[in-house]
Amino acid sequence: MKQFEQDFTEGSLGKKILLFSIPLMFSNLLQVLFNMADVAVVGRFAGSVALGSVGSTTILVSLFTTFLIGVSGGINVLAALHIGSGNKKELEETVHTSAIISLILGILVMVFGIVFARGILKLLQTKEELMEGAVLYLRIYLLGVPALALYNFGNAVFSAAGDTKRPLCYLTISGVVNIILNLFFVIVLKMNVAGVALASIISQYISAVLVVRALFLCRESYALSFSLLHLTKAKVRSVLGLGLPCGAQNAIFQFANLFVQTGVNSFSATMVSGNSAATNADGIVYDVMAAFYTACGSFIGQNFGAGKKERVLKSYLVSLFYSFGTGLILGTLLVCFGTQFLSLFTKDAAVVEAGMKRLTIMGFSYGVSAFMDCSIAASRGLGKSVVPTVIVILGSCVFRIIWIYTVFAYFHTITSLYLLYVFSWSITAAAEIAYFVKVYRERFA
Repeated sequence: MKQFEQDFTEGSLGKKILLFSIPLMFSNLLQVLFNMADVAVVGRFAGSVALGSVGSTTILVSLFTTFLIGVSGGINVLAALHIGSGNKKELEETVHTSAIISLILGILVMVFGIVFARGILKLLQTKEELMEGAVLYLRIYLLGVPALALYNFGNAVFSAAGDTKRPLCYLTISGVVNIILNLFFVIVLKMNVAGVALASIISQYISAVLVVRALFLCRESYALSFSLLHLTKAKVRSVLGLGLPCGAQNAIFQFANLFVQTGVNSFSATMVSGNSAATNADGIVYDVMAAFYTACGSFIGQNFGAGKKERVLKSYLVSLFYSFGTGLILGTLLVCFGTQFLSLFTKDAAVVEAGMKRLTIMGFSYGVSAFMDCSIAASRGLGKSVVPTVIVILGSCVFRIIWIYTVFAYFHTITSLYLLYVFSWSITAAAEIAYFVKVYRERFA
């Protein structure tokens, strides 16, 4: 192992998973906090209409970006598997093919989003007074998606090797730039939604350049080299075969949330703005918990590659314990200090009150999602991606749409809308756990 690589196949799993996850946790958290800076600056210095405009794009932005994050999750698992097995050639081909695929997908997502931005926002029944600001923000923001794809690729490779510190460093640098530019563009230049979007894409390209540069300059087995930078047919199939279902799951998951946004949009503009402010909590909790899902996939991948059955199962259980505990603690804190949290994004008491309706329900629900997401990560660590995706589509996506057109349609209260999350997580988690147990037994039969 080189200076930055870690061996997950030996030593205390509880300690190693925690130490691995902490930098990744801060990396994910910083990413969310920097995105929250967009909403906070707009909400406090540009008014509630600008806040609602940016907030109306949240799920749509997540639809595009989480697709790329899902693809990088597949890259992470494949890289970890080859690191664990010690196959340098397979690792080199995987890393270089993944870099090209990530860039191509990033460009495709950018073009698609820019072209269809207004049409999709109309389908979401975005309020007329919020429409122009939402379209402007979304189209500018999407120009940074190729950079986001490259950063997530680099982060996936580094994480597979146990190096979560360098991506954290690069993200911190770009994030500080983001906040400074947010304040400058909005307060000084009065650019409002365009200003925060521009600040975001500049910071995204900074983080992408830094992480890709590090991969070219490093001496580890996963380093990038211009001479090796080409598509390998077998690896294209492997990367897309594992990455696309991950990305598709995230995208379809967000697609189902578009129906939720449509439900929110059926209420007042105040409720839409309150929901926009409260959804910032989702990013904090989900992305901190996601550090343990990445750890789960990386540790299982390396130990599966090394043929260590007991460590595979223990990696799953330890990661599940950490992620559930984190979701429970953070959710409880958000319920207790929700008013103060929402006040970061708006001065409007009515918007804060509307946001608390979401935070109160979600705060006690976040921990349940760990049983679903950690089990998905575990199955993918064993090389299975398609079935977990199908389960999520049925349990969390189709179920949510049915809920909206039945339960929510009947009661038509904001409470009945938000409760769909915990019910869908519970159903999906039960099926994902059962599938992981099945795959685990088959892999080590």
